[in-house]
Amino acid sequence: MNTPDDIIRSASVHWDGDIAHGKGTIATGSGVVSASYSFGTRFSNEPGTNPDELLAAAHAACFSMALSGALTRAGHAPASIDTEARVYLHKTTGGFEIPRIALTTKVSAPGLEQGEFEQLAAAAKEGCPVSKALRAVDISLEAILNS
Repeated sequence: MNTPDDIIRSASVHWDGDIAHGKGTIATGSGVVSASYSFGTRFSNEPGTNPDELLAAAHAACFSMALSGALTRAGHAPASIDTEARVYLHKTTGGFEIPRIALTTKVSAPGLEQGEFEQLAAAAKEGCPVSKALRAVDISLEAILNS
């Protein structure tokens, strides 16, 4: 049930055909993202996107915003944050799973010391809404402070 405080974001997918030869389209509710995907874009290197890549983009974006907020609140508004998320899709006997995500962030923030930076980055990783939604996944963080 929705509450007045809920912010709702959406995406929709249309899929045609069987898993091996079919294809789908992904569209965000805002209309900013519209992309095709298929078995080949997910499990080999065919051009196009896939759910795992979109998950990586969402996680990197969410973490970067959480880290920016934490740094700003601590008095170290960042000049820049560059984050990469690598989502690992693993084949098992029962199908596929995402066992881990590796975040790597590079930050430039004036007056920030390494120890404080590491604490703020770890807290941002734990506190970002996408990280919270993915608690069943092992999420690692490499935090690099640019001087």
